[in-house]
Amino acid sequence: MEKIILTGDRPTGKLHLGHYVGSLSRRVLLQNSGEFDKIYVMIADAQALTDNADNPEKIRQNIVEVALDYLSVGIDPTKTDIFIQSAVPELAELAFYFMNMVSVSRVQRNPTVKTEIAMRGFEKSIPMGFFCYPVSQASDIASFRATTVPVGEDQAPMIELTREIVQRFNHIYGDTLVEPEILLPENSACLRLPGTDGKAKMSKSLGNCIYLSDTAKEVAKKVKSMYTDPLHLNVSDPGHLEGNCPFIYLDAFSRPEHFGTLTTDYQSLDEMKDHYTRGGLGDGTVKKLLIAILEEELAPIRARRAEYESDIPGVFEILRKGTEIAREAAADTLSDVRKAMRINYFDDVELIAEQAKKYQK
Repeated sequence: MEKIILTGDRPTGKLHLGHYVGSLSRRVLLQNSGEFDKIYVMIADAQALTDNADNPEKIRQNIVEVALDYLSVGIDPTKTDIFIQSAVPELAELAFYFMNMVSVSRVQRNPTVKTEIAMRGFEKSIPMGFFCYPVSQASDIASFRATTVPVGEDQAPMIELTREIVQRFNHIYGDTLVEPEILLPENSACLRLPGTDGKAKMSKSLGNCIYLSDTAKEVAKKVKSMYTDPLHLNVSDPGHLEGNCPFIYLDAFSRPEHFGTLTTDYQSLDEMKDHYTRGGLGDGTVKKLLIAILEEELAPIRARRAEYESDIPGVFEILRKGTEIAREAAADTLSDVRKAMRINYFDDVELIAEQAKKYQK
């Protein structure tokens, strides 16, 4: 069996550091590992429209923003097919069939769906498209026979639902589709990066994001305003690490070589943490190191983005080619699905012969 990856993002805005540590950087490593036969990265515009139906221009404008972020972090179109979800109609057809494989109550129990509904204020009136997006996501994964889905921990319930739907389909119609496995970030600090305000999740709607396309000045300003330890009023006060954003970010982004180069005062992050918890280390010093580390990480990304921004028609051509490849793969899967479900009427020679014989006089 081929090893295939499918992953993607909703084009509701520029991508941020939460996306980067949660999935983007891992995608690049997986892409370059040589371990996978095919890699698909989807710009999920149809899914984004489930709660932006009254503002399609927002999605339209952000298609290129997301594509630029993908390319700038190192997703290589010669190794990875980047495609637009709505331009592969086979995905919607399979989602329609999948709706018969799962109950309303099962979707309602999905903790990710519950969180998303509350976040968007949909408790009293949930758009049907939004409610069904976990089924659509299952269709996306199954259409490419993805064996591996690299996502953050908040998406684990979605992958579990996908497995359940695929299992039910295969039980009814025979082994046709592949059950995917989730691939979580190895660094526990990357499972869910908090916003700069200390909120549990970095979110565009909360305005607590550091974007991949932010300038060095913008990044520095946001780091300086980060939530730290509210009890650490004086440098001499003992500090607390739990919920302290700069240290959470250092857990996610710092490497051993940063200590001794970007700072000569500490030989390791643990040594810096120990000093902070004892007292005598100010938040400004911690933030200064984080700013330097983030600039080292983001400067090359910024430079690559500038190159792609100079050739937007070329970016659209990358998307067009990737979408053509993706649609061909999805069409192959859907053909097998129709055959398994016995709804491939025009290709079913035996059915045609049987019906012809039935009505012969």
